[in-house]
Amino acid sequence: MKERRQVITIATGKKLYVDFAVNLARSFFLWHTGEDINFQLVTDLPELVPRELLAKIELITTGKGEIGEGFSPKLHLDKLISDGHTLFIDSDCLIYRNLDFVFEQFRGHHVSVIGNYICKGEWFGDVAGICTYFGIKEIPKFNGGIYYLESGAVVDNVYAEARRIEKIYDQAGFVRLRNRPNDEVILAVAMQLNQQVALPEDGSIMAEFVNFRSGIKSNLFQGVAELYNTPQHRDYVREWPLTVAKPAIVHFLGHHNQMMPYIREAALLANIVSGSKAFKKRMMVQLTVVIPHLVGVGLKNLLRPMYHAFFGARKIRKSERIID
Repeated sequence: MKERRQVITIATGKKLYVDFAVNLARSFFLWHTGEDINFQLVTDLPELVPRELLAKIELITTGKGEIGEGFSPKLHLDKLISDGHTLFIDSDCLIYRNLDFVFEQFRGHHVSVIGNYICKGEWFGDVAGICTYFGIKEIPKFNGGIYYLESGAVVDNVYAEARRIEKIYDQAGFVRLRNRPNDEVILAVAMQLNQQVALPEDGSIMAEFVNFRSGIKSNLFQGVAELYNTPQHRDYVREWPLTVAKPAIVHFLGHHNQMMPYIREAALLANIVSGSKAFKKRMMVQLTVVIPHLVGVGLKNLLRPMYHAFFGARKIRKSERIID
């Protein structure tokens, strides 16, 4: 019997997350046209999912707040996954090539991530203190843009442990993110307590902009994604061992999903759905998305010193990601 494989994402609480998930799903179907890997979308806003996707995806509807808010929904993946092999991908990611090799690399791991092990320093709290509190020597440090799960008792144990840790988050010495418990450090400890191992980071599966700050080359439709951490660049991250990544998945976390190249790729994906021809599609996106965005950014940078001189700094706007 063929193994069941699925990609799952969560989009709850706000339209913003559904919009991200729609872009993720559309990028998935660029590279997966058969039924070897299913796409599952968990949401409490099913009415916002475009009709064109409903025939392709498995929609899992949940009640408002049923699986928590903020980062907490990721601590309930054991309740959401199907039998077999599941790759959770954050909704603000895009997929640049077929994911068969990702499932193969993770095969045999009950719960896994991509990361490197740390025993000291700061990562949403003092790592040495957290390890001492839980009686462990080290934890995997990773970006929670993806999680891999193979259904079974080990998954159940890890996630039950994670939900227990969430209840003592502050007591254990963790630091909150956007005033909420962070899923990454919780699951890092839960994995370690249950002897689950991370895959080493090599830049082939997923990359993001925390460690790669020197730029990105992106052409979603040609399957090109390269992120850079260039030693000569002013934003070079010295402690990060990789200088370039060519990932299958790019995590456009934080403000990066409001910038190029994400907004260009999202617009091109939307144009595919409308049936636009390739040349016309790219020209329209250039004229209606790329050029206005670049002009807007340029004008803001040019006029910002003058604005500050006359009116002072503006009050920082509350992030749309923050859930009250």
